[in-house]
Amino acid sequence: MSTNPLKSLHALGQSIWYDNITRAMLREGELARMVEEDDLAGVTSNPTIFEKAITSSADYDASIEAAAQAHPDWDTAELFNYVAVEDIRAAADVLRPVYDRTAGHDGMVSIEVSPALAQDTEGTLAEARKLHAWLDRPNVMIKVPATRAGIPAIEALIADGINVNVTLLFSVERYIEVAEAFIRGLEKRAAQGLPLERVASVASFFVSRVDTAVDAQLGADSPLRGKAAIANARLAYRRFQELFGSERFAALRARGAQVQRLLWASTGTKNPEYSDVLYVEELIAPETVNTVPPATYEAYKDHGQPQARLLDGLEGAEDILKQVEAAGVDLPAITERLEIEGVDAFVKSYNNLLQALAQKLEKLREQRPA
Repeated sequence: MSTNPLKSLHALGQSIWYDNITRAMLREGELARMVEEDDLAGVTSNPTIFEKAITSSADYDASIEAAAQAHPDWDTAELFNYVAVEDIRAAADVLRPVYDRTAGHDGMVSIEVSPALAQDTEGTLAEARKLHAWLDRPNVMIKVPATRAGIPAIEALIADGINVNVTLLFSVERYIEVAEAFIRGLEKRAAQGLPLERVASVASFFVSRVDTAVDAQLGADSPLRGKAAIANARLAYRRFQELFGSERFAALRARGAQVQRLLWASTGTKNPEYSDVLYVEELIAPETVNTVPPATYEAYKDHGQPQARLLDGLEGAEDILKQVEAAGVDLPAITERLEIEGVDAFVKSYNNLLQALAQKLEKLREQRPA
């Protein structure tokens, strides 16, 4: 019997999370099967994922109608949070044994604060704390975008002991800011004598979108095509090693603190000329996570070749990015634009979702017997 490549990743220090959630996969036992068969160790969601799940099926109709009847004062944003919380709680319960077995390292499920709050520190904090209390599960992460307004929110939430998935990271410079915010949050807890052991965080570093943007500025025959994103991620991993291998963090580690792992996001291959598992194969390294969309998950399970390749390319990563710059590509400008576009895309999905919820609610009310 052949070895499942997904299961083999754990021996190399990497956890696989699933970048998707639907009520059907929870109801029909698909998530539980993936945990059992593939060693799946976590689930991530975002407004786009929930928009697709809620608008493309009738699975949520009964829940939406019941919540609207019980809470007629709720607006569509509150209604969405309610149905999302139901799914996140159910997924967290399926993954709870993984959380317990790994001492709070894995078994996490992520839910995002409203992307409309991406530039609002206090608004982000208020919603993150509200979601954390509402979910009432130890193995849930609140997703906060790595915007300038998000950085102080991340620090405050970690100081509160709330697990944080920092999302929409594109540049190494912003990653360093995020990691330092995480460390400061832990230091604040330590100074108050609060426990550090179960405070978990990941820094979600986006990959394929960088190649899409860089490739568009390179010539069609450039040997650098498809290389910038992985080199960028490798440099982030080098900074991870430095930050969490430092004496400063050693003091926190001695008190039981976990590292903030790098999580590779946007790992579905967008260019059909590239391998469909490119952004999994090249980014395997100790103390990392890869959250993969459904098609990539199935592709890797079918023909992945697990090997710790990220470390092999560390030395040449900086040189690749220098060549990209010499070719006339302004990577800092690209990563800044990708952050803005990422927030805008999530805001659009979120607004579409709220509009669809309003329409669905109206339709359900029309169908209700007088």
